[in-house]
Amino acid sequence: MVLEYEQGTLKNALANLIQSCKSIGHVNQIYSQVTVSTFLSQKDRSFLIFRLLFYLCTVSKWHSSLAYANKIFNHIPNPSFSMFNAMIRANATKVSDPVSCGCLILYKEMLVSGFTPDWITIPFVLKECWRRLDLTAGRSIHDHVLKFGYQNDVYVGNGLINLYSVCGVLENARKVFDEMPKRDIVSWNSLIIGCLRLGELDLALKLFMAMDERKTIVTWNSLITGLVQGGRAKEALEFFHQMQTTKDDDDPNIVIPDKVTIASAISACASLGAIDQGRWVHSYLERKGMECDLVIATALIDMYAKCGYVKRAFEIFDTIQNKDVFAWTAMISAFALHGFGTKAFELFQAMQRSGVKPNAVTYVNLLSACAHNGLVDQGCWYFKTMTNVHRVEPLLQHYACMIDIFGRAGLFSEAEELIRSMPMKPDTFVLGALLGACQQHRNFELGVKVSRDLIRLEPRNHAFYINLCDLYLKSGRFDDHKRIRSLMKVHDIKKTVPGSSMIEIDGVVYEFSVNRSPEELTKKLQSVLILLSNELKIDKETSFMT
Repeated sequence: MVLEYEQGTLKNALANLIQSCKSIGHVNQIYSQVTVSTFLSQKDRSFLIFRLLFYLCTVSKWHSSLAYANKIFNHIPNPSFSMFNAMIRANATKVSDPVSCGCLILYKEMLVSGFTPDWITIPFVLKECWRRLDLTAGRSIHDHVLKFGYQNDVYVGNGLINLYSVCGVLENARKVFDEMPKRDIVSWNSLIIGCLRLGELDLALKLFMAMDERKTIVTWNSLITGLVQGGRAKEALEFFHQMQTTKDDDDPNIVIPDKVTIASAISACASLGAIDQGRWVHSYLERKGMECDLVIATALIDMYAKCGYVKRAFEIFDTIQNKDVFAWTAMISAFALHGFGTKAFELFQAMQRSGVKPNAVTYVNLLSACAHNGLVDQGCWYFKTMTNVHRVEPLLQHYACMIDIFGRAGLFSEAEELIRSMPMKPDTFVLGALLGACQQHRNFELGVKVSRDLIRLEPRNHAFYINLCDLYLKSGRFDDHKRIRSLMKVHDIKKTVPGSSMIEIDGVVYEFSVNRSPEELTKKLQSVLILLSNELKIDKETSFMT
C-alpha cells in the first residue's frame, strides 16, 4: 500500500513538472527520472513518456523540441498508436523543410507495427505530401483513405483537396470536393485557392458565388489577391467594395478587411492607375487606424508611382523607419519609371550606405533607368557589380535590359555578343528588346532575323508576324510580305486577345475593348463623336464659303 502511494505520488509530481517545464534541460531531467526511477511501474513509465512526447509535440515552442521528441520516440521499444499519431502530427506541423519525409517514415512504421491509421493520422500525412509536392505518395495515401473508409470525413477530404490543388491536379481536387457529403469553410477555401493558384479564375469566381458557408476573411482575401495576380484588378476592386457591404443572414457582422485585403486593394489600384480609388483605400486605412506596415507602405509607394504621383510616393517612403529591400526597390522603380534616373542612382547609393543588400529586382530597375537615359557605360557597370559585388546571378530580365541599353544606342554587335554569351536561351523579352532597337534604327536585315527567331519561340503569336510583315514592307520585300500574310491566313493566325483601355472618372474605372465595353458609355461616346464630326463639317463648309 505504501509503495503504491509512493508510486502514485511520484507519477503525479512528474506529470505536473512536465506541464511546467521551462527548458529542454528540465525535460531531460524529467526524462532521466522517468527512465531510471525504481518507484515507477511500467504502466506509469509509459504514461509519463507519452505525456513528455505530447508536451514536446504540441505544447512546447522550443526550436529543439521535435528533435528531442524524436530522440525519446526512437528509444521506445513498442510505441503505442497515440505515440505514433503525436509524432506524425509534430513532424507535419513543426517541420517546414520541403524535402523532409518524417511523417511518411513514421506512417510506414505505424502500418508495419500493425496499427490502422485514423481520421487524425491521414490529414497530417497528406500535409507532408503536398508540402513535398509528392503526388505519388499522396495518391497512395488516397488509396488508404478508400481502403480504411475515411472518404466521408471532412478533414480527410480537405487534406486531399489541398494535395491535388497544390500538385496541380485540379480535376481530382474538384472530384474529391464534389463527392464530399459534408463540407466546411476550409473545403471551399481550399478549392477556391487551388483554382486561383492554377489560373482558373472563372471557376474560382463560380465557386465563390455558390458558397453555402459564411465567407471568412481568408475567402475574401484569397479571391481578391488571386484576381489581382491574375490580371483582373478591376474585378478585385469590385469584390473589395462588395466585401464591406455583404452581410450574412445568420451573422449580421460584416467581414472587416485586414492588412492583406488593403495591400491587395492598393495593388489593384496600381494595376489600373486608379488614383482616386487608391486614395480612398489609403484614407480607409487611416480612418480605421490600421498600422501602415512595411508591406502596405511599399504597396502605396508602388500605387502612387504607377499613377504618376512620384512626389507622394517619396513622402510615404520617407516615413518608413526601417526600410527593407522591397521598400528601397519600389522607390528606385518609381524614379526609374518616370525618367528620374539620377534620383534612382542616388537612392541606390543611399540604400547601400544603409546596409540593405539589393536583390535581382533592384538591378532590373537600375538597368531600366540606364536604358531610358541612354547610359551605356553605367548600365555595364551595374551589370558587372550585380554579379561581382552582390552575387546576384543575372536573369533573363537583366539580359533584356542590357540588350535594350545596347539597342537604343545602336550597338548591335555588343547586343548580339551578349545574347551569344547568355547561359540560357534568350526569351521573347530579350529578343523583343533587340527587335525594338532594329525598328528604331531601321536595321531591317537583323530585324527580320530576330522576328523569325521570335516566331520559332511562339508560332501562334500574331504580333510577331505583324512585325515581320512591317519589316518586309519597309525594306521593300513585297513578295515576302505577301507570303507571310498568306501564311497567317492559312494557319488562322490572328489576334485572339482584344485590345483594351481603362480610364478612371470620378473614382469609377471604365474599361473599353473591342468585345466588351459599357453599352451606355459607348452610345454616349458615339454621340459625342457624331457631334464633333458634324461641327468639323460645319467649320469646313464655313471656311470654304469665306
